[in-house]
Amino acid sequence: MLVLLISLLKGPLMSAQLPLIIEPAELKQHLNDENVLIVDLSSPATYVQYHVPGAVFLNYEWLVRIEQPRMGLLPTEEQLNNVLSSLGLSNDTHVVVYDDEGGGRACRFLWTLDVAGHKNYSLLNGGLQAWSNHGNEISSEITYPTPGKYKVAMDFEPVATRQYILDHLSDDNVVIFDNRSPAEFNGTKVFAQRGGHIPGAVNMDWTNTMDMEHDRRLKPEAELRDMLESQGISHDKTIIMHCQAHHRSAHTYIVLKSLGYEKIKGYPGAWSDWGNEPNTPIE
Repeated sequence: MLVLLISLLKGPLMSAQLPLIIEPAELKQHLNDENVLIVDLSSPATYVQYHVPGAVFLNYEWLVRIEQPRMGLLPTEEQLNNVLSSLGLSNDTHVVVYDDEGGGRACRFLWTLDVAGHKNYSLLNGGLQAWSNHGNEISSEITYPTPGKYKVAMDFEPVATRQYILDHLSDDNVVIFDNRSPAEFNGTKVFAQRGGHIPGAVNMDWTNTMDMEHDRRLKPEAELRDMLESQGISHDKTIIMHCQAHHRSAHTYIVLKSLGYEKIKGYPGAWSDWGNEPNTPIE
């Protein structure tokens, strides 16, 4: 009876309590949990070569909609239903996500899950690099999910549209948080018809939250809080994050969420939407 109880505690009950930011050592203890789904958003070549055992592959392109020249738009509800169903997701599934590039693709998936109404998820801190660099088992065996039938419950609270931003440009309780490089922010590096930034936006390159000497894990919490507060990123304000297509800024979204920020939004399409619109104000 005791053995059965311990086994149950190690299964679905415990996996539901996984933290938003999960360390490799903790994930290792849950590799065989029935309701934990590990999703790999690395490049296809990397996944075929090596990945976390049991991880299923998800092509990042399935998570975004493109309407040239606008990139990184929110998928349709039908597209999301198809993608999440193909992964075998259920309402009780706890999704653990990682990639091989610092977490941008992984976090865009997590933000998308937020919009789809699926709140049970974690980000593997440091991603594939952190997992493989510290002696954890890796696999080249392809894992194929058992498809299911998932129905999203769309929640647009995490979404900021172009019109929403236009309506709040003069709102002191709203901060536009631009996570592109300083060169993109200043307009010296341009990937749209127009360069520059949204008036009043503050800039912090998304990589500033990472400890580059420790597998791109997140920097210590106290350091992150000081960095954000110095930029005026406070809990009492609504924070709207964007980059070129809401890929890099999705990582910042998850960072803020892990620090307890509640009033946070991502701008799908981001600068590829704003900078390609002829009448949007630009600094």
